[in-house]
Amino acid sequence: MGADAERRPGILVLFGTRPEAIKLAPVVRALAQRGGEIDVRVVSTGQHDELLDSALSSLDMRIDEDLGIMRPNQDLYDIGIESLGRLRTLFRSLQPEVVVVQGDTATVFYGSLAAFYEHARVAHVEAGLRSRNKWAPFPEEVYRRLADVLSDLYFAPTAGARDNLLTEGVPGDRVHVTGNTVVDAVQSLAEARQPLVDPALDEILNSGRRIVLITVHRRESFGRPVREIFAALRALATTHPEDLFVYPVHPNPNVRRPAADMLSDTNNFKLLEPLRYSDLVRVLSRSHLVLTDSGGIQEEAPSFGVPVLVLREVTERPEGVAAGVAELVGTSGERIVRLGTKLLEDSEAHSRMSKAKNPYGDGSAGERIADILLHQTLGKPRQTEDWS
Repeated sequence: MGADAERRPGILVLFGTRPEAIKLAPVVRALAQRGGEIDVRVVSTGQHDELLDSALSSLDMRIDEDLGIMRPNQDLYDIGIESLGRLRTLFRSLQPEVVVVQGDTATVFYGSLAAFYEHARVAHVEAGLRSRNKWAPFPEEVYRRLADVLSDLYFAPTAGARDNLLTEGVPGDRVHVTGNTVVDAVQSLAEARQPLVDPALDEILNSGRRIVLITVHRRESFGRPVREIFAALRALATTHPEDLFVYPVHPNPNVRRPAADMLSDTNNFKLLEPLRYSDLVRVLSRSHLVLTDSGGIQEEAPSFGVPVLVLREVTERPEGVAAGVAELVGTSGERIVRLGTKLLEDSEAHSRMSKAKNPYGDGSAGERIADILLHQTLGKPRQTEDWS
């Protein structure tokens, strides 16, 4: 790092969205607990704004720099142009040795590309997930694949993700199975039991009614698929009036408008503003069932023994389906109603899914990743072993 080492971080941790911040917080925390053995700089591109801020607050995570790329009505081109321009300036100023990215967002891909341009090593947290369909999830499947091409160090959350990388020709000594850091995050928040921020949740959580948590926001579902999903959810809620269907609605108008049109007049459907992450974890931990198209919630719900119906045609997280904690239902209204009804009315089917083992981690992924980063960067002896 040269004569200016005191102002240049050895490791730059980069994120831009709420899921990235959630999953990188355990890594940042674990690096901090190693007593300043290396300089760490935490940077946000600002790809998300309000949703990201709530996650940072929940996780008590502070950033050193916010690139502030978010603009009203931004599209994928805008994000790319803004990200690369600002990352060029940042990376040339800081000259990081390693850039740590997470997942499959635009920030991950453009951060990896900019690091490559500046000859910095790329460490990819949650590497190796594959749906094998470049259009689903869109554009994340391609972003993750391209980031893996640019990476030097791979933190695969599961053995299946590791095998994907090895099949693609990644050298085995660069791949480490760590578990998924989201398990660390939800466990720490569940233990902390932070006070509720959204006052509407107090009544919901203390109603004595079963909670069905909904999250729908995937880009590939916009239009007809999302309306079919909402019609099915309305039918489920109508036939199960004793249950509360809780939906923190994503701010994207492609979701918000049809949700308001189709669900707001159903008495037991609670449409909420996006929740602070600690509030979302509290609701998730108390839920009877989750219907979601989110990747992260597929990994989070099994930590609390909550069955998951995945509202997507394909998933890059097949481990949950294989373990029996999740079922892939797609966007077909008939299938959503049929399987939702089964898990709401068949206690044995629900019990089988709720008691299956979480395949995504043991809560120590952040420590493993920090340990490997210090080993790779400073030559420190490893204190942990890969997850098995």
